[in-house]
Parts: sequence; structure tokens; C-alpha cells
Amino acid sequence: MRSIAVGDLTFDVHVEGPEDGPPVMLLHGFPETSASWSAVTPLLTAAGLRVFAPDQRGYSPGARPDGVEAYSTSALAEDVVGLADGLGLDTFHLVGHDWGSAVAWCVAAHHGSRLRSLTAVSVPHLAAYGRALRDDPDQQAKGSYIGLLRQPGKAEALLLDDDARRLRAMYGPHVPTEQVERYVEHLSRPGALTAALNWYRAMGPELGSLPAVDVPTTFVWSDEDQAIGRASADGCAEFVTGDFTYLILPGVSHWVPEQAPEALAEAIITRAV
Repeated sequence: MRSIAVGDLTFDVHVEGPEDGPPVMLLHGFPETSASWSAVTPLLTAAGLRVFAPDQRGYSPGARPDGVEAYSTSALAEDVVGLADGLGLDTFHLVGHDWGSAVAWCVAAHHGSRLRSLTAVSVPHLAAYGRALRDDPDQQAKGSYIGLLRQPGKAEALLLDDDARRLRAMYGPHVPTEQVERYVEHLSRPGALTAALNWYRAMGPELGSLPAVDVPTTFVWSDEDQAIGRASADGCAEFVTGDFTYLILPGVSHWVPEQAPEALAEAIITRAV
């Protein structure tokens, strides 16, 4: 574990793999931590990649500012660039899952010159997601939970009450029990869950007008995803002007890094090696 300063914040970053390997940064989603990549990372390092997996803003104890406004998606994207600077990475491959994917799309749209490739997992380009959320009944149903998570206090109580029973239930049967316990323990610390939920509370309508990206991109979607519907996923290609690969994982849930690490690692390695 390394500590990397970005402005006034200090991020915890797991670093593994050969020092001279192509650099890959992995961005976790909600409600997870960098530990979500624990089954993927050994496969990447075995292929010769140098892996950097940060606990992002709100998840690293030293990068947990107060106030919803501190968690804008643009700030989260700037964190990624700042981490790359602190790690000495001029250019790098970027991988994101769930919220990490949303942040990765913003990095690709606004800082594309820093990226060698993008592998976005579960969450498509935000313009495709926003359009589906507006027009597609299936995506509207799948995204209905967001309204609850944006409610200060109520969401924290709902998820943490009764020994975090509802938080544990979110992971379903595909995330190993020991992994779930690591997530719950982390998010149960004072202020941690509120910080994570502030990502939802700070997001605004501007995400739906995110520019297209020209970075070489792979989008990975699983057809049993509980949060992202096919209309969102199928629309992603319209917002990538560079080389684009669309990979569908049949029979896989939203929790791709934990449930299908081999397939995900293969997609990342194909882009990065």
C-alpha cells in the first residue's frame, strides 16, 4: 500500500506487478473498495502489467472531505489525473467498474491524452446511460434505487441498520462472503458511507451531455446486471469515436470483477499488452 498526496488529500493505493510493466489504474465502484480487484490483479500482473488500485475519494480515510459539493464527478476525475501525476505516470491504461466506470468516462472525455486505453465495466458512456434513463422503462426501473441513495441520513440508516443487513444484501450471491465483510467493515467506519453516497448526491444533469471519447475503448456489460439495462449498454458505441469493442458476458451479474475476473482480465490485457 502506498500513500499518494493529491492536493490536500491523501489516497491509499495498492501497487502490484513489475515496475517496468505497462501501467494500469483500476477504479472501484459502490459499495466496494479497491479490494474489488483482488481476483483480477494477479491475472494482470502475471501478464506483465503494473497495477495501481486506489481507494477513491471518500473511501481513503485521508481523502474524505466534508460536504456533498466536494464529491462532484469532475473532482473525482481530477483525482485520477492527480494520482497519475503523483505516481509518475505520463500515460496509462484506465479501467473502471460501476461508479469507477463513470469516473473513467469523464477522464477519457476531458483528459483523453493521458490514456492509452479505457476499459469501462458495467456503466456505459454517461450520455448513453442518461438517454436510457430518460426514455427506457427498463433502465428507469433499474435505476430507481438512485433516488433513495441521494437522500441524506435516510440512505445511511437504511443500509447500516440491523447489522448492515440491506447493505450486505446488495452484493447478492456472487460476491464472496469474506469480500462482503471487508466492504461492510470499511463502509461502517465513521463518515465513510456518507462520503461514498455523496458521489450520488453531487452528480448533476451535466453528466448526460458528456462529450464522446476518442480513446481506444472496451465496454464490458453483463446481461444479468441489476443496475444497467440493455438499452444503456447497446447505446454506448454511439459515444466512442475511437476503436471500440463491446463485450457482453452472458449469465453474469453486476459484480463483474468478483464474479468473472478471468473474462475481465482478458479484456483488460487485450487492450494493454
